[in-house]
Amino acid sequence: MKAPRLRKFSLVSLRDLLVAIAPTTVLVAIACAVAYLVVDPEPPRRVVLATGQDNSAYEEFGRKYAAVLARDGIRVELRRSLGSAYNLQRLKDGQVDIAFVQSGSTGAGQAASAAPAARADLVSLGSLFTEPVWLFLRASDKRKDVLRSLTQLKGLRINLGPEGTGVPQLFRQLLAANNVEPGDLRISKLENTPATMALLNGQIDGLVFSSAPEAPLIQMLLQTPGVQLFDFRQAEAYTHRLPFLTHVVLPRGIVDLGRDIPSKDFQLIAPTATLVARADLHPALIDAFVKAATEIHGGAGWFQQQGQFPSPRYSEIPVAREAAKYYRDGPPFLQRYLSFWLANLFDRLWVVAVALAALVIPLSKVVPPLYAWRVRSRVYRWYGQLRAVELAVESAPEAHRPEVQAEQLRRLDDIERRVNHISIPLAYADALYGLRSHINLVRQRVRAAPQRRAEDL
Repeated sequence: MKAPRLRKFSLVSLRDLLVAIAPTTVLVAIACAVAYLVVDPEPPRRVVLATGQDNSAYEEFGRKYAAVLARDGIRVELRRSLGSAYNLQRLKDGQVDIAFVQSGSTGAGQAASAAPAARADLVSLGSLFTEPVWLFLRASDKRKDVLRSLTQLKGLRINLGPEGTGVPQLFRQLLAANNVEPGDLRISKLENTPATMALLNGQIDGLVFSSAPEAPLIQMLLQTPGVQLFDFRQAEAYTHRLPFLTHVVLPRGIVDLGRDIPSKDFQLIAPTATLVARADLHPALIDAFVKAATEIHGGAGWFQQQGQFPSPRYSEIPVAREAAKYYRDGPPFLQRYLSFWLANLFDRLWVVAVALAALVIPLSKVVPPLYAWRVRSRVYRWYGQLRAVELAVESAPEAHRPEVQAEQLRRLDDIERRVNHISIPLAYADALYGLRSHINLVRQRVRAAPQRRAEDL
């Protein structure tokens, strides 16, 4: 029978410890939840990407991004667009999260006050590829000679595409560099696919694209008999006049080696395509898109070497901090070995760990005093009862003193009986034994009360 009673005594009172820890635990849990949900929220699983016109390179690459990011459980919703200017406006209006934008669309050729506004609240995820300016001309019996200068376009029917696509603005700058007014040409504003049909049907004399060579319409026109590609023989001079342009070469035979298409090298000028996002895009999604861009655009191409793109260079919009770190150090450590969502979970747990440390360290100093107070309070509260016994005896009238004395002695016996059942950790046993000795001391004082009263008299 002694063993069960001995089990009541231990070095630590688990119940009191749990009660003392409970407030700290609740505060830490709330702080961790807030840090997990607010400080570093979970990245969204749906992203809206603005692409380009029908059959454009932007649309083709948009499908590739959707396929790559789908492997990580991220749904990329593609929004077709007329071009860069529309994409920039959609980003500013919050209609899309990320978009393809051509260099020169945000600053060059715009008013000084408009350029910063176009870049406000936007970040670049890097340059992706070059977008040569393709000027395709329909061969005509009336024009036997190959055009060598943009000045020879005067009077021709040339399609530049809808306003806001980037191409009209870009081509006007090229015309201005040649002292040619847009009014000297008969300009139309058809979209890419209808413009291509109009060129093949003889309704227009030429059309201008600015696109990567992967665009289906570019591939088709390069191989279509009777369609000529304009050779920018002064390409290097254009890049000095318009710094956002680069000089690229379309090598002979690159389209079809067997048929020797094209039959010579073509000098071209090219802006670059960049991936632009809203500044509030989740950092984890920035890493995911840069990783996808490396997979999609990192290989060798018609105008680029292996590993040349994607790149933090050639961007007019400031590169996002996460993207710059990715280009400098490679993918985050955890993403090299874990899935996107698992790596992101561990990254977010670091935020929780910081919040945990910030609270646990100071609150841990509160737990020991709170625990000691709870344990000792089980002993100290009985001292009020002992003081009440003493006051009852001392204030009792002389005639009723024996009855009061007997009643208070019974009360002391009850207190002692209840105190003997107190469970207290061994580390605080001194307080319990001190209480028991004080009960005996009060009992002695109660019994000796008549004698002390007589001595006083």
